[in-house]
Amino acid sequence: MTHSVDPLPYAPPQVTQDNANIMKMNEDFLKSMKDAFELLRTKGPQEATAAVQRALSGGNANQPHMDHARTPFTPSNAGEWAQAWTQAQTQVSPAPHAPAAPTFDADTPGTFSTHTFGNSAGQRQYKLYVPAAYTGEPLPLIVMLHGCTQNADDFAAGTRMNEMAERHGFIVVYPNQMQAANHSKCWNWFKPADQMRDQGEPSLIAGITREVMGRYRVDPARVYVAGLSAGGAMADIMLKTSPDLYAAAGVHSGLAYGCAKDLPSALGAMRGGKAQRHRTRAVPQRPLIVFHGDADTTVHPSNAAEIVASFDAGTTTISAQAGAASGRHAYTQQRHVAANGVEAEYWSIHGAGHAWSGGSQQGSYTDPSGPDAAAEMVRFFLAHPRAH
Repeated sequence: MTHSVDPLPYAPPQVTQDNANIMKMNEDFLKSMKDAFELLRTKGPQEATAAVQRALSGGNANQPHMDHARTPFTPSNAGEWAQAWTQAQTQVSPAPHAPAAPTFDADTPGTFSTHTFGNSAGQRQYKLYVPAAYTGEPLPLIVMLHGCTQNADDFAAGTRMNEMAERHGFIVVYPNQMQAANHSKCWNWFKPADQMRDQGEPSLIAGITREVMGRYRVDPARVYVAGLSAGGAMADIMLKTSPDLYAAAGVHSGLAYGCAKDLPSALGAMRGGKAQRHRTRAVPQRPLIVFHGDADTTVHPSNAAEIVASFDAGTTTISAQAGAASGRHAYTQQRHVAANGVEAEYWSIHGAGHAWSGGSQQGSYTDPSGPDAAAEMVRFFLAHPRAH
């Protein structure tokens, strides 16, 4: 059954003089938030935090004194706050490569189709790639969650995961975030309502996963989830909240489940704030592979360590290796085994920024000079079916 899309978080106002003034104030607030992100990038967290506080109080990020004539931040204008934050996020870190229309050749002879799933949380489109090798035998399934400003086609092109599906024999599904849910098409990993099992966006992603499992023969022990940036953060949420559905996860340039509960704490987590380290860490239930560039200025590399921190108790570093071919990024790979036997891999890519390692320039947010994250994730996933 298809349900109607959730409304915007605030109703578009009628264009009156008063509302025109309000819209002007919202534009000023958006500019203030962009200024705050620029301060974060150029001067550091202390100046940026002060700017955010001024913006939330109604002042301009570049003005040392508050202008009390402006509208302060309240729950009623949370929609403007969210729009400002996501637009500012895009402003600070433009994509290294402009997305190109994906092309499919002899390497991807399967079917790539568009579908829609809906439930009480709304509806989302998704793209589904079924390899030509599918003959009805149970195959693994990988759920791929794109980053901010991306979409399914862009993410498929950049990661080349459809080519991997043909090579190794698995199905891939790419849920699409809608702009009505987030201005920059980010998954809302920082909202409490979207961090819970069977609610919000997790219910939509899990619902899409189950719909594909019902439509095709999928091995239920080999269902995996992976993502980039905001999609990586949501992949960790899906693994933690639905360990009965997903056997393992891949998180690229993402953030740990529960590190933020609202937009200000999300900003703090993205810059590597210390507050996130004080969270209670559960014993890991499922394997995890993490990639992060150590020169990432959008999501601080400390977030990668936070993602695998739950493996620290009783964890042993089995191996650490560094390597780089000519003209490519060096990297350090660590393999950890937690006290309960659950494994994790952490790949730190030296000199890499906020981009999918080893990806294709046909997609946005890719860095072809790094180790092939897609290939390594597939290797890791297929070696870790769900045991129970």
